[in-house]
Amino acid sequence: MNSDRTNYDLLYNPRLTVAEFPQIIERWQRESEKARAALDGYLDVPYGPDESETMDIFRSKGPSKGLLMFIHGGYWRAFDKKDLGFVAPALAGAGITVAIPNYALCPKVQVRDIVMQLVQACAWLYRNGANFGAPAFRLHLCGHSAGGHLAAMMLACLWPTYSRDLPRKLARAAMSISGVYDLRDIVKVATVNADVRLTEKSALEVSPAFLPPATDAPLYTAVAENENEGFHIQNRLIAANWKKIHKSDLVCAGENHFTELNQFSDPNSLLFRAVIEMMKL
Repeated sequence: MNSDRTNYDLLYNPRLTVAEFPQIIERWQRESEKARAALDGYLDVPYGPDESETMDIFRSKGPSKGLLMFIHGGYWRAFDKKDLGFVAPALAGAGITVAIPNYALCPKVQVRDIVMQLVQACAWLYRNGANFGAPAFRLHLCGHSAGGHLAAMMLACLWPTYSRDLPRKLARAAMSISGVYDLRDIVKVATVNADVRLTEKSALEVSPAFLPPATDAPLYTAVAENENEGFHIQNRLIAANWKKIHKSDLVCAGENHFTELNQFSDPNSLLFRAVIEMMKL
């Protein structure tokens, strides 16, 4: 039993395999603080009544060509939108309005609650993005790790069922970076599930690999070369199960689960160019 648990921890918990994790997060926070101070934007904009339901919206430099919601990771239990502001400056420089939402964290809530918060955030941004200089109704999604899972879940959402004023194809496309799509494996990751508290049943209910995509909006996926093997397994699974809409799978050479996000600071990087391509800019 113990060896099996250790195996799944090493498959799926990058904090155990990236020795410089604390230094990377410190750098994220430092660069994000600079970005939040330098960019033209709106901080802590509410998208719902709960104190966790706010987002930071950064205006594009020059006329906005598109709207991108970036969903942070942290295995649904860690991090805050203010830790990920560093992804916004280069995107804003490319003419993209960037919104980074917060959501409640486990164990205070369950994963399905977070999914519904993101549904609410997407609906709010779709309706209100134009008020922040973004072109109306051009919402794209990008998420990292648990945020990648949430981005994929949004492509499975039946939007008119949630609210009659919403179109079937609310998001035009999504990029999931090192996402997880079969959450039943996370039940076996003791170091994560102690907080997330998934069961086989509740994990299956929020596993996009076993839900049909709601529209033909494409899903792009990416993974780091030096990534825990579990994330490579998950990428292969969603590519197979969502093959009708799966557009491409990128491998970020030389990167790990955390350093791959550095590519958002480099307009010439593989990941940055893929987002530009996804948004048809």
